[in-house]
Amino acid sequence: MSEVFHRIRRLPPYVFAHIDPIKAKARAEGVDIIDLGMGNPDMPTPEHIVAKLQETVKDGRTHRYSTSRGIPGLRKAQASYYGRRFGVKLNPDTQIVATLGSKEGFANMASAITAPGDVVLVPNPTYPIHSFGFIMSGGVVRSMPADPNEDFMRSLDRAVRHSIPKPIALVLNYPANPTAYTADLDFYTEVVKYCKANDIFILSDLAYSEIYFDEDQPPPSVLQVPGAIDITVEFTSMSKTYSMPGWRVGFAVGNERLIAALARVKSYLDYGAFTPIQVAAAAALNGSDDVIDEVRKVYKHRRDVMVESFGRSGWNIPVPKATMFAWAPIPPQFADLGSLEFAKLLVQETGVAVAPGVGFGEYGDQYIRLAFVENEQRIRQAARNIKKLLGSKPGQGNVVPLSTATK
Repeated sequence: MSEVFHRIRRLPPYVFAHIDPIKAKARAEGVDIIDLGMGNPDMPTPEHIVAKLQETVKDGRTHRYSTSRGIPGLRKAQASYYGRRFGVKLNPDTQIVATLGSKEGFANMASAITAPGDVVLVPNPTYPIHSFGFIMSGGVVRSMPADPNEDFMRSLDRAVRHSIPKPIALVLNYPANPTAYTADLDFYTEVVKYCKANDIFILSDLAYSEIYFDEDQPPPSVLQVPGAIDITVEFTSMSKTYSMPGWRVGFAVGNERLIAALARVKSYLDYGAFTPIQVAAAAALNGSDDVIDEVRKVYKHRRDVMVESFGRSGWNIPVPKATMFAWAPIPPQFADLGSLEFAKLLVQETGVAVAPGVGFGEYGDQYIRLAFVENEQRIRQAARNIKKLLGSKPGQGNVVPLSTATK
């Protein structure tokens, strides 16, 4: 009876499980922890969304069970958003399911479509549920490059030709967590063409569609590619876009067959989010984009402060084009530690918490993910704390001004 359960054996400790005890111990000792680890938005949800929740919750009729696929008004609001933002027409009755965040939606989709031994192509490094949703469902994961560069299609073709059985699905995630890579429509067009020719589903995680920093290049949806909806489901979330992480509202949209499979699985597992939350989420989607613009500006400013201040401290931070994260190589003088031990060292010696790259896949072990979830003053303080550590061990840290790094 002491044996670990089968599914649990396949799951390593979650990325933050190694760091959280160290943070807790430091806080208990009075250390001020500057937490750049978890992507947990610190900005409050906009007032008009909260007001709609407060208004709706007073109606006792909304306190009953909701519907697992989402109330009609919320699904219509998401369809309207896709039409405005991407020019993609969706049927809210058959092509949209509201989820309890994109993470839950992704995991349940994996459960819905995966048979034991099925092969799925997943970026490495990537957000853990992209891999472990399938692993928990009995699938087999084959790693793909995370960067959508010229090598991606060659890797895709090689993976399809040499996988037995043939892969059933390909996971895409752009803008990417943790790497902040972005993809354009030309890339999506090529991937859709290949996957259609080889009967492979595409599961696209677009949770960071609105957190981008080049105003002239908003991230596209793969569903903008003609015919993509024949094989694709895309997942989005309101957590970052509207600073609603604890509300747990997301969506799966796209291919009717896949959406029906997800809806059927969910019908056995949940009754959907609390109805007032869904009503408030619909109000957010139907409201002004000014709140999205403001969130984007805050993250952009924090990004710029981090790149500048960490650079002055001797840690070069590549400038992300999107997401609320920076994906930074471990400083050369500490590279031999690996990401987990370096992350532990940062908490212990500087009071700065980060996410070790290895938590996102083996190919992330020389990187650290830094989240823009502290204000500018706290980010600068983190940089000052880290400077003392970097100065304690000779290395190659050097300053890269933002104006130079972004060219």
